Amino acid sequence: MPDPIVSVRNVSRRYPGGVTAVDNVSVDIMPNEFFALLGPSGCGKTTLLRMISGLDAPSEGHIYIGGEDMALTPPNKRPTNMVFQSYAVFPHMTVSENVAYGLKVTGVPADETKRRVAEALEQVKLTHLADRKPDQMSGGQRQRVALARALVKRPKVLLLDEPLSALDAKLRDDMRLELTRLQQEVGITFIIVTHDQDEALSMATRIAVMEKGSIRQLATPEELYEHPTSRFVADFIGKVNLFDADVVSQKGKAVICNAKGLGKMNLTTDRTCGKQVTIAVRPEKLKLSKTAPKAEGLIKAEAKVRDVAYYGDWSEVVVELANGQMVSVNVQNDKRDGSILGINRGEKTFVSWNPADSLVLTE
Repeated sequence: MPDPIVSVRNVSRRYPGGVTAVDNVSVDIMPNEFFALLGPSGCGKTTLLRMISGLDAPSEGHIYIGGEDMALTPPNKRPTNMVFQSYAVFPHMTVSENVAYGLKVTGVPADETKRRVAEALEQVKLTHLADRKPDQMSGGQRQRVALARALVKRPKVLLLDEPLSALDAKLRDDMRLELTRLQQEVGITFIIVTHDQDEALSMATRIAVMEKGSIRQLATPEELYEHPTSRFVADFIGKVNLFDADVVSQKGKAVICNAKGLGKMNLTTDRTCGKQVTIAVRPEKLKLSKTAPKAEGLIKAEAKVRDVAYYGDWSEVVVELANGQMVSVNVQNDKRDGSILGINRGEKTFVSWNPADSLVLTE
């Protein structure tokens, strides 16, 4: 394994008044990795990014970049560059002048500046707009100008603070692909801060999910989605159905739970359970049927259809169990005409799933 390019060791950030923004965080970020800090507003992800960049200082702990302690290194001397949410491009300068600015102020010779600006504009596919002003460009193009201006300095680590939040939905989707392509092409470490789970899942190689200043889980997108380790992570990453259950007994990995509206369930888990657990099931794992399923071993319950939301080739169907709990089910639509076969609001239905698709959460 290569040495980490960024190593955060027992870092905390406390502000006057007893506010702790980051609480004893340790994490290693590897070379050429697309790493995401994901979490709700106020979880500490932007503060952690700012401490890596040098714009904020840890109250405790150390940050190493390229093996060097950054404690006494100011932001402009660190091998990092940041792309902000607001782009922060100069409106009176052309695209080329914006990209060249950072090189000029650090005394890079004119010939080398010209060559590196051309390379950076080619990387972000803006060569044809080199002479335009920012106000003559779309939001996505201005964001790419900001990326080129950061990349032209050839940082070891590119820091991105909510870079897509100011774009509309279509542009965000396009820029996700652009950023993924760009990271693979330039071969440097990207660290992105986002509250958007779709952004993190679609772009990052690893994701640190943060809550209240701490990292709750660090894993690949697939691992986070399929095997969350806590109720918070399960609920934050994608849609999920959560059922509170009492533990009847546990023997080894076999656990018997009793959940309101569902009855007893025979499940398996590697975790040691207490008296209560949360059962998590993704909407795509559930099935709907007009009659009670006859297959043995399924978890099943009678329900009533409360809402149907159409999304093209699939629909989200919300059903209500006898105890009043709402459950979300993803249903594939008929490919011929896009219709949702036999599912209408107010009708009785049965919801079921395989126990193996249940996640037992103890946190």
